Amino acid sequence: MSFGGGGFGQGSFWTGSQDISEATAQQIATLQAKLDKKLGPEYISTRAGGGKGMKLTYVEGWKAINLANEVFGFHGWSSSITSLTVDFIDYNEQTQRYNVGVTAIIRVTLRDGAYHEDVGYGVLENGKQKGPALDKCKKEAVTDGIKRALRNFGNVLGNCLYDKSYTSEVVKVKVPPVGVVRS
Repeated sequence: MSFGGGGFGQGSFWTGSQDISEATAQQIATLQAKLDKKLGPEYISTRAGGGKGMKLTYVEGWKAINLANEVFGFHGWSSSITSLTVDFIDYNEQTQRYNVGVTAIIRVTLRDGAYHEDVGYGVLENGKQKGPALDKCKKEAVTDGIKRALRNFGNVLGNCLYDKSYTSEVVKVKVPPVGVVRS
């Protein structure tokens, strides 16, 4: 994917100097235009939550990663775990099950060094085994943290889902099943 002027990631988007090249200014404008767009209904999923029959809207982890690759290029961004904390591992003697909670702080860094950090959380109730329960929570916390950090870059990476007027309308749009070709 090219953002003009030699492609994304060549040089810094912002050097701190007021004297940026026209090509760099065009790269910034093109990237910002992409980030300002809102997600289409094909990227948005819903699930029950929040009580009283409410539905929560979210972007699945793999979709968020695909969107970041599309916007920044597969080589234009990275994520790293800043912190991974096991909040609790409770074992219930009666049920012989585990309840686990994990917090992850994730940093998403762009090729030019700009970054956002956010927290993700993973929880599992009634897990049969401690190891798999802990593993699932760690993965969930990291994925959640990546999605939350990415949304800080703009609407197209999930920030638009915090606009309740937008989500209430976009979830009404019917999306054709995958594999259906529209003419």
